[in-house]
Amino acid sequence: MNSNQAQPQQFSRPGISLLFLSFIALFLELMIIRWTPSMVRFAAYYTNLMLISSFLGLGLGALLAKRERDLFGYFPLLLAIQLAFLSLSGAIPLPGTESEFRFFAANNTLLNYVALVGIFVLNAVLFIPIGQRIGKLFELQPPLTAYSWDLGGSLLGTVCFGVFSYFAFSPLAGVAIIALIFFFLSGALKGLRYLPLLLLSFFLAFFGVREGEIWSPYHYITIDVGESIAPKELHIKEVPLYSVAVNHHFYQPHGTVDPAHYPEGSPLQDSVNQFRTKYEVPYKLQPHPKSVAVVGAGGGVDVETALLQGAESVDAIEIDPKLVAISKEINPFSVYNNPKVHVHIDDARAYLARTKKSYDAFVFGFLDSQALFSSMSNVRLDGFVYTVESFRKAYGLLNDQGVLSVSFVVGAEGWLADRLVGMMREATGTEPIVYRHHPSLQAVICAIKGERGTPPAQIGEWVLEDLPYGGTELASDDWPYLYLSQPTIPSDYATVILILLICSSIGVYFSTDRDLRVGGYHFFFLGWGFLLLQTKSIVRCSLFFGSTWFVTLLVISGILLMVLLANFVAIRLKGFRLVYYLPLFLSLLVVFSVPDSWVLGLPFIGRLAYTLFLIPLPIFFAGIIFSTSFRESPVPSASFGMNLLGAMLGGFSEYLGMILGYWWLSVIVLTAYVFAFFCKVQSARKGGLSS
Repeated sequence: MNSNQAQPQQFSRPGISLLFLSFIALFLELMIIRWTPSMVRFAAYYTNLMLISSFLGLGLGALLAKRERDLFGYFPLLLAIQLAFLSLSGAIPLPGTESEFRFFAANNTLLNYVALVGIFVLNAVLFIPIGQRIGKLFELQPPLTAYSWDLGGSLLGTVCFGVFSYFAFSPLAGVAIIALIFFFLSGALKGLRYLPLLLLSFFLAFFGVREGEIWSPYHYITIDVGESIAPKELHIKEVPLYSVAVNHHFYQPHGTVDPAHYPEGSPLQDSVNQFRTKYEVPYKLQPHPKSVAVVGAGGGVDVETALLQGAESVDAIEIDPKLVAISKEINPFSVYNNPKVHVHIDDARAYLARTKKSYDAFVFGFLDSQALFSSMSNVRLDGFVYTVESFRKAYGLLNDQGVLSVSFVVGAEGWLADRLVGMMREATGTEPIVYRHHPSLQAVICAIKGERGTPPAQIGEWVLEDLPYGGTELASDDWPYLYLSQPTIPSDYATVILILLICSSIGVYFSTDRDLRVGGYHFFFLGWGFLLLQTKSIVRCSLFFGSTWFVTLLVISGILLMVLLANFVAIRLKGFRLVYYLPLFLSLLVVFSVPDSWVLGLPFIGRLAYTLFLIPLPIFFAGIIFSTSFRESPVPSASFGMNLLGAMLGGFSEYLGMILGYWWLSVIVLTAYVFAFFCKVQSARKGGLSS
């Protein structure tokens, strides 16, 4: 069907409908990724797989666009089923694995894998009706016009969700927004028949809301004050520590470690005295620091300890603004109100790259990330904080006789402590001083700049240990996987990836005929290269400017704008030419040949210029290739669906970084585009269906 044929009534304005459909696809996709960890505890480790399964559903749906049966009406039912399954899966613990360190993980059971696979398969199925409707709308318009509406909706959905997530995220509001758009797209009268199911979804969302929950840009936060917490209006000595949890698990303590705030000689005071010892370890090695930096300041316990040890100036670096806000609002002793404390809501690597200060102590607190930094990557939120390059930069900021301290829950296996010790040795060129607290499986690893005395054999319950480096792979900016025991893909990730690949292969086989599959390979490989290139760009930019929500939003929006610009340029070009691949390959080689260390050495303006003008170039040229090819596609919906499935494979390919490192992902991107080039050449020679 083309744009000149009669259009069904529900498609009377296909451009506007496509804009809203693309908006709801992106908005729903990001909302589920954001919301799921609050319902299912282990989902925070798999947000990128949620994104990939969404691509699978959209791609399969687009391939079904030619089928007469309209699946869009099934969306409310599928949404209710997905939310119900998430609610039922909430009590299932995080699957454990020997190859990756995970906090609060349990032994693997069949139930773990059923829940894990079920979440991603149901998520893919949820997006099939949306993908089919998008595919139908592509068939009703000139391909590049439809693609422009699609990109506009995706960009609008990304920006709106970013604002919604940061300022006023609410699952109830999110479901309401999706329901309203569904009503608009279905028509008021037809939409009424779906009202019970949409109300059920709203009820399930309401059922998942917990009193006192807090949504930060990175975490789902709850506060456990316990029965012993006294109201703030009582005497300050009656207020002990309280704990903050993310995604239902303990994350960090808040409160005060100043013994003067507790009744003299009370058991509570004795408990706090023992608790604060781990924060005092670096100051027992180098006492009375004047200037201190704390990375992962959280509720302020590390910061308060520095003040109690005589610090006159403390820079508190914390990526999550809500953790600082909680301390300011609830903790009556909040150190963030102290004039000696300077709060920086920022990523640690961004701060390290920007600061010109020097310190007597640089403290890496117990960051212990329990989430990925982006749905586009499998790197954890603190991935680039715990690398050799990060430690080296922090060590370089120390004054003479300054101390660098890294505190971590290293577990009982031994390889994580071995890695951190090796990283400190590599970064500082000195022999680290290691204190272990075996009951808690924690360690404090220190490096002193300049001459040092003999460290005490024991600090409270913390025992000095000699831990020679055993050869564990060191985490670096190219391989930022502190939590992996070795370069590998954990078994649970591999299981889900294999199942989704099987589902996609079956879907492609049964939803399209052979000629369309062959013709669509060009789009498939373009999608593979594009998403992997996009993911790699986001990871690189997070290294240059920090792994913050704003950087991720900015990069994704910039990429969509670049693709939209390429589409507008393609509209003015006469048609596809193989020569368009030449600037793509040249720009890829230029971008991939520039070492990250060189970019990190540039001033802020230089890094910004590199990010805005050089990194997007391959994406722009790839966009021109896609758009000029897409205009010639005989079945735009099938080509678009194959492109989305290729993007899914690009998302899976990012997991190869766990084995190979991020440099080798550049080779895979080049390989994908080389395959796309030869598919186009082969298609042109045969004179068959051109993709």
